[in-house]
Amino acid sequence: MFEYKMVQIPPNIAVQMKTHKGNEAAAYLENVVNKYASEGWEFQRVDSIGVQVQPGCMDALSGKKAENSSYYVITFRKEK
Repeated sequence: MFEYKMVQIPPNIAVQMKTHKGNEAAAYLENVVNKYASEGWEFQRVDSIGVQVQPGCMDALSGKKAENSSYYVITFRKEK
């Protein structure tokens, strides 16, 4: 039997042009995975999850449409 942990990560990582190497996303993900691995969590996968935010009553009356956003979640597991 396993227990699972989902960790939301930002969809974009800001870097300075002068320090940009092209591997920042991999390095960021590696740091997050290693942090949780040190706590006993085993990396499983990264998923993209879409979320649609519906406008409130007043915004809907003024014609505002639903907004879509994508989020990224890392799944970890460990034995109970």
